[in-house]
Amino acid sequence: FNKKKIIENLISKIMDLNGPSLKPILNLTGTILHTNFGRASLSNKAINAMISVSQNNTNLEFDLLKNMRGYRDEHISNIICYLTGADAACVVNNNAAALVLLVNTFANKQEVILSRGELVEIGGSFRIPDMITQAGGILKEVGTTNRTHEQDYCNALSDNTGMLLKIHTSNFEIQGFTSSVKEEKLGKIAKTANIPFIVDVGSGRLSNCHNFDLPKEPSVQDALLSGADLVCFSGDKLIGGPQAGLIVGRADLVRKLNSNPIKRAMRVDKITIAA
Repeated sequence: FNKKKIIENLISKIMDLNGPSLKPILNLTGTILHTNFGRASLSNKAINAMISVSQNNTNLEFDLLKNMRGYRDEHISNIICYLTGADAACVVNNNAAALVLLVNTFANKQEVILSRGELVEIGGSFRIPDMITQAGGILKEVGTTNRTHEQDYCNALSDNTGMLLKIHTSNFEIQGFTSSVKEEKLGKIAKTANIPFIVDVGSGRLSNCHNFDLPKEPSVQDALLSGADLVCFSGDKLIGGPQAGLIVGRADLVRKLNSNPIKRAMRVDKITIAA
């Protein structure tokens, strides 16, 4: 037996058991915001804010001015509304959670109208149809994979329609003989039917891509101006923040989201809010 080798192996095993499993790595894949690698890197200002609240008690759910219980989303909702132009905002632990909360709040046991061309699969083999079903919604597909028209949405409306959903297909592209319906028209259809029109823009662009010579991506502001009642997006991609799902839009609808008991299971902690 090689005693030295045995001792070295034991030391290595002990260090693995005692040390953290999360380790800094170099991302050389070419995918800048890589899901498997933790997505966006935080700024020093965000990191310092996280350290500060980690080491102390905070006014996470306490209003210091009114000297009474407060609401944790209020620490960030004002700045999110300022950046997006929305009336109200709430935050959950990721954008998938945001979609689940939206469906469960507005279309539980009701139909969710969505184009077949937007039935995407996101990371980890999680599929939008499965998420809608698990959230309590009844998926109602309209159109075809490559072409969906305004009349398809109108024909799909019924007394059991809960919401009209549009999802940005950020991880694939269909080219050629294609057709889709603009947000402005979808917003009018939803308004006429008196149902929420919800847009999932994915990465959550807030700035102008042309300033950085980047491909065009839908922005949160554009979706709101186009008639979306609510828009959901990620906080840990283009925004460069911690893992989070942000929902912005009409104040009355955001209040319904916040009153859903499932929201508590999806809320973020003080460290995420600080970042």
